[in-house]
Amino acid sequence: MIGIGTQRARPLPGAALGLALVCALTAALVPVRTDIARATPALALVIPILVAGLFGGLVAAVVTALAAALAFNLAFIPPFWALAIHAVDDAVALAVFLLIALAVGTLVAREGARRQSAEERATELQGLNAELRALEEERARLADEATRAAVLERVDEQRSALLRSVSHDLRTPLATIRAVTSDLQSDIPYDAGTRNELLGLVADEAERLDRLVANLLSLSRIEAGAFAPDMEAVAVDELAGHAVQRLGRLFDGRRLQLDLDADLPLVEGDYTQIELVLSNLLENAARHAPPGSTVRVGARAAGDMVETWVDDEGPGVAPFEAERIFEPFRRGEGSGSSGVGLAICKAVVEAHGGTITVDATPGAGARFRFTLPRWHEHAR
Repeated sequence: MIGIGTQRARPLPGAALGLALVCALTAALVPVRTDIARATPALALVIPILVAGLFGGLVAAVVTALAAALAFNLAFIPPFWALAIHAVDDAVALAVFLLIALAVGTLVAREGARRQSAEERATELQGLNAELRALEEERARLADEATRAAVLERVDEQRSALLRSVSHDLRTPLATIRAVTSDLQSDIPYDAGTRNELLGLVADEAERLDRLVANLLSLSRIEAGAFAPDMEAVAVDELAGHAVQRLGRLFDGRRLQLDLDADLPLVEGDYTQIELVLSNLLENAARHAPPGSTVRVGARAAGDMVETWVDDEGPGVAPFEAERIFEPFRRGEGSGSSGVGLAICKAVVEAHGGTITVDATPGAGARFRFTLPRWHEHAR
């Protein structure tokens, strides 16, 4: 039934098949019509109507029903092979047979048409689903391509920003070193104090270049996923004192103040990386602190963490910049930095299991604070 229903109705072939079956059944039953009940050929002749309705639809079913009624009248209702009917019962039987044949043919044809329509809708839905899946796959492919394009564009932007930053940061100290060395190589007589001051300027700019190179190397290691700290016990007070002493020349005309708690616990971290964080924060403070102001470096225990901070009395940080300032190549307004120092600070601190934030207080200076976990003997 299902296999037949999947075919489109064909009235002429269906009617031909129905008529052929009527003839075949009639020929088969005529020899035994005197030995069988009147209902037997009536029931048998319904079969061609069903077949015609399934294959040919309503028209084929009606044609076959009329042919079956004619065959029933001629071959099985006396007088045989004549259209005359002498008994009322025979007339009623023929009428009932014709009505039943037409009803059955109509129902079968309608059922076949309904099934055909349902299967066509199912086929259409399958086609629509296939098109929808194809569209989804195409959209996903385009989204992937757009994502890759956005990533490549972002990489290009970062590369351009890095080149601009590096060229700017290298040009300034190199120009200073070139100018000082040119002066020292000239015939101008300098006293010992002036020469020492000039040499100290060269040393400061060389150290600035060293910090820039260290930041760039750290940034490349971070992007490569190879920035793993080598954990050990670190004394923050000693590290802070060393960093302040080493970078003291950056704060000419400004005051540096240490505010470290007594009995400050050790932290668990990589000494070189933590020193890099503090150096970047101090250099950032020196860049923004106005002449005559004070830069404060402090640390205190905070539960299982040790909090360290660097304060300056510069222009401060706008609230909308509080998070964005730690992004790579993000420069604050009026800043001449490369834009990688604070991003490296964030990466280092988070690699140690700590956090780094800045207090957004425009016009009231900036406080950068970061936390590191306390050292425990079982940490080794």
